[in-house]
Amino acid sequence: MRGSNPTTTKLSRQCLTAAIITMAIGALPFSGGTALAQGLQLEEIIVTAQRREENMQEVPISVSSMRGERLTALFEGGEDIRAIATRLPNVYAESSNGRIAPRFYMRGLGNTDFDLAASQSVSIIFDDVVQENVILKSFPIFDVDRVEVLRGPQGTLFGRNTPAGIIKFDSRKPSEDFNAYGLASFGSFGTLNFEGALGGALNDAGTLMGRFSVLSQNRDDWIDNAYTGVNDAMGGFSELAWRGQLLLEPSEDLSVLLNVHGRDYDGTASIFRANVLTTGSNKLNSNYDRDTVYFDEGANNPQTGEGYGGSLKVDIDMGNGVALASITAIELADDLSQGDIDGGNPGGPGFIPFQTQSADGIEDLEQFTQEIRLSGEGDDGFLWQAGFYYFDSSFTVSTNPFFIPTVRVTHENTAWAVFGQTSLPLNDRLTLVSGMRYTNDKKDLTSNAINDVSVDGEQTSFDLSLMFDVDDNINLYARLANGFRAPSIQGRDAAFGGQASIADAETIMSYEAGFKMTTADRMLRLNGAFYYYVVDDMQLSAIGGSGNFVQLINIDEGVGTGLDLDVDVLVSENLQLSGGISISKTEINDSSISIPPCGFGQCSVNDPLNSSGNAIIDGNPFPGAPDLTINLSARYSVPTDTGEVFFFTDWASQGKTNFVLYEAAEYYSNGNFEAGLRAGYIHGDNEWEVSVFGRNITDEENLKGVIDFNNNTGFDNEPRIWGITFRKNWD
Repeated sequence: MRGSNPTTTKLSRQCLTAAIITMAIGALPFSGGTALAQGLQLEEIIVTAQRREENMQEVPISVSSMRGERLTALFEGGEDIRAIATRLPNVYAESSNGRIAPRFYMRGLGNTDFDLAASQSVSIIFDDVVQENVILKSFPIFDVDRVEVLRGPQGTLFGRNTPAGIIKFDSRKPSEDFNAYGLASFGSFGTLNFEGALGGALNDAGTLMGRFSVLSQNRDDWIDNAYTGVNDAMGGFSELAWRGQLLLEPSEDLSVLLNVHGRDYDGTASIFRANVLTTGSNKLNSNYDRDTVYFDEGANNPQTGEGYGGSLKVDIDMGNGVALASITAIELADDLSQGDIDGGNPGGPGFIPFQTQSADGIEDLEQFTQEIRLSGEGDDGFLWQAGFYYFDSSFTVSTNPFFIPTVRVTHENTAWAVFGQTSLPLNDRLTLVSGMRYTNDKKDLTSNAINDVSVDGEQTSFDLSLMFDVDDNINLYARLANGFRAPSIQGRDAAFGGQASIADAETIMSYEAGFKMTTADRMLRLNGAFYYYVVDDMQLSAIGGSGNFVQLINIDEGVGTGLDLDVDVLVSENLQLSGGISISKTEINDSSISIPPCGFGQCSVNDPLNSSGNAIIDGNPFPGAPDLTINLSARYSVPTDTGEVFFFTDWASQGKTNFVLYEAAEYYSNGNFEAGLRAGYIHGDNEWEVSVFGRNITDEENLKGVIDFNNNTGFDNEPRIWGITFRKNWD
C-alpha cells in the first residue's frame, strides 16, 4: 500500500472551484432578450483545423482559439511561448533549458526529456510549417492573428509526431489596405519590449502586397550570485525577432506568399537552485531566494541562440472546384546554453555530494519540408483533400558535462507521407469526416563517442468522426483517431560513457465525444469534449535518478481519460468572460518497468521498490500531466465621449503535476496559479491605447521542475512584473 495522498484536500478545493465557476457562468444575468436587436453577439471564430477555413462550432475536433487581447496580455511583460501553458484547457508547457527550449504537453501526453534532440508528442506549427526541433518551437510570438489548439491525434493532416495534438500559430498576412501598429512596454527589472508591423499594397494594381513585423524583448539581469559576490549577475535576456512577407496575387486563380523570418537571442538559461526542497516536502524552504543564487560554476548560466527560415506557399485555383497548394520551407538554427546544474557550491546551500556544470548546444540545424496538397468540393457539400509530405532534418548536439571532453552526436531524420481526407454529408444533419495517412520515418545517429545507430518505422494512421447538427445552435460529434510517433534515438548517455538508447514507435487510439453549443442570442458559447485514449508501446524518458540517466524506454501501455471545456460569455455590452476547465487522469500500465529513484536518498519515494532499490512505476501518472487546470479571463469596458476605459484580468490554476516517472513526496507541484491584469484607455476607434499591466500580480513562487540525481534542486516561475504599455494603430 502506498501512503495517503496529502494533496487530496487541495485537489478537492480545486474541483469545487471549477464547479463553482461553471455554475456561476451558467447563472449570469444575460441580456439575451434584446441582444440581437442591439447587435450584441459573440464574434464567430474561424479556424483552420482541417486545412480550410471553417466556423469552429462546425469542426468535429476539440479546438480552442486565442487571439486579440488575451494574447497581448500574455506576452507584453516579456514572457515566452510557455506563457500559453494552462491558459487553454489541457495545454501545459515547461522547460529546464530556459526560454529557448520549451516542452509541450496536451491531455497529459508530452516528453520530459531535456536533450535537444528529444522528440515531442505535441507539434508546433508556425504559418503552416511544422517546427520539429525543440529550439524551433521557441520562436517568439508577435504580430499573430490567431492561435489554435487542436487536441487529440492529428495524424491525418498534420503528420509529424502528433499523438497528443497541435498548437498552430498564424501570423497576420499582407493585405491591400495599408495598416500598421507600434507597441512599447516598460516594466519591472528593466523590462523593455517593442512590437510593430507595417503592411499594405506595394503597387498601384494592388496585386503585390507586403508586411514587415518586428519584436524586441529585453530585461536586465536581476539575480545576484552571492557566492561570487556579483550583483545582478543573471536573469536577463535580449531577443530580436522579425518577419517579412510578400504576397503576390496577379489573378483570382493564383496566390504566392513568401515568408522570411529570423531571431537572435542572448540571455540566461534556467536557474537551478540547490536544496530548495526539504526531504518529505514539496514546499520551497528557506534555501529559496528568488533574487539570489550561490553558483560556483556555469559562468552565470548564459544562453544564446539564432535562427533563420523561409517558406514559399503557392495556391492555385485549377477550376472545377479543385485547388492546388504547395508549401516549401527551410529552417536553420544554432544555440548554446551553460549552467550550474547542482545549483550551488561546495558549501551549499544544503548538502551537495558533488559539483556539476554542463554546456549544451545545437550546431547547424537544417530542416527542409515540402507539402503538396490537392483539395476540392463535389456535389451536395462533399469535400476532399489529398497530398504528399516530405521532411528532412539534420543537426549536431554538442554536450560538455562536468569537465569531460565535448561529445558530439549528429541526428538525421528523413520522413515522407501520403494522406487524404473526405467530408461527406450523409443527410441534412449528419456529416462523416474520414482521413488516412501513411508515414515512413527513418532516423540515424552518428557520434564521436558511441556506436552509430539507425531506426525506421512506418505506420498508417486514420481518423473517423461524425458531426450531428441538432439545430442551428448545437452540434454533437464523436471521433475515433489513431496516431503515431516514430521510433526515437537518445544519445545523451554518450557523454557519460554509455551507448544510445532506442524507443520503438508508439501508437495511440483515441476515443472522443463532444458538443459545441451557442445560445440563440449568440451571447454564450460552450464547447466540451470527453476523451479516452490508449497508447501502446508508449515512449517515455528515464531522467536523472541515482545513476543520472537519460534513457528512452517503452512501456506496455499508457491510458488517459478526461474532459476539456471552453466557455465564452458576453454578459452585457460592457462585460465579456472567457474560461476553460480540463480534468485529466493518466496512468502507466506496465508492471515490468522500474526506475532508479533520487540519488543519495534525499527524497521520500512513495512507490514500492524492487530488490534492486528501483521504483516500480506501474499505476503512476504521466510526468508533466496536470490533473486539473482552470483558466478565466474577464474584460470590462466603460465608454467615454472620446473612447473607452477598460479593465482586463486573466487567472490560471494548475492541479497536481508529477515531475518525474516515480512518485515522491518532493517531486510534484499542486495548486500553482498565476494572474494577470491590464487597465487602460483606448482612444477613438482603436486609434491609440495606453495601459498599465501586471503579470504574476500576486508574486507567486511556483515550483516548476526538479533535478533529482545530486540534491533536491528545483527551478521556479517568472517573478511579478508591473509595467505600462503604449500602442498606436494606423489604418
